[in-house]
Amino acid sequence: MTAADLKKQKSDLRTLFGWLMTGLSGFCLTLTVIPLFAVLIFVTIQGFRNLNFNLFIKLPPAPGLEGGGVGNAIIGTLIVVSLATAISVPIGVLTAVYLSEFSGDNQIARGVRFATNILSGVPSIIAGVFAYGLLVATGILGYSALAGGVALAVLMLPTIIRTTDEALQIVPQDIRWAALGVGAYKYQTVLFVVLPAALSSIITGVTLAIARAAGETAPLIFTALYSNFWPKGIKEPIATLAVLVYNFASVPYKGQQQLAWAASLLLIFLVLITSIIARFFTRKKAY
Repeated sequence: MTAADLKKQKSDLRTLFGWLMTGLSGFCLTLTVIPLFAVLIFVTIQGFRNLNFNLFIKLPPAPGLEGGGVGNAIIGTLIVVSLATAISVPIGVLTAVYLSEFSGDNQIARGVRFATNILSGVPSIIAGVFAYGLLVATGILGYSALAGGVALAVLMLPTIIRTTDEALQIVPQDIRWAALGVGAYKYQTVLFVVLPAALSSIITGVTLAIARAAGETAPLIFTALYSNFWPKGIKEPIATLAVLVYNFASVPYKGQQQLAWAASLLLIFLVLITSIIARFFTRKKAY
């Protein structure tokens, strides 16, 4: 066998191996997306048949009755997620700014990054228990939308801190030097040069954190509880879509089960919208 034949044989083997690995990757990809699309299709079919205008403007019916809507849960979800965003975004962004721009990668910064990585893997129910013990059991707030916002903010913080930290680090160092070279102070460089350059990536991290918080149930059961009425204030128990789905899916009444499917579809739409927003900002360059 000549050298040319050996080279051709090796090339054929590499080609065959490449095809086999491509096929295996495609098979694994198919196994991954089948459950995803199965859930989406099933929830869409079950929920779409119950979508109507009353769903957005009426309260849930009494147990055993049909009709009504989830208007209070939609408003409650927006309120709780807005509170969580208002709490977590300033804390998360300022923490990331310190880590990236002012810490010098000292022991404190490494400890904060390690704690952030640990917190990102903590089950959501732990955040609910934490907020319950801190705000509800002690009587500081009691069951309320604000306590639910604090619980969700704890879950949002790791995502916001990590994405903002990474976004600031990929901003070219030359931009910082240019700003300092023309006489800008450090805080001016960070506030007017670095943060605007990384804004699209920061917004992406925030929207991803919102998408995660909007679908959480366990923290809200411990903090916001639930209410069948319209929201009365941020210091009162409040309905949310996730808790409504949890409550109504487990009862033996068809009317409540239908509302649970419709609320599930609304949650999927909410996550989809936030994901689209995140993708929109991801397409833009950070600098």
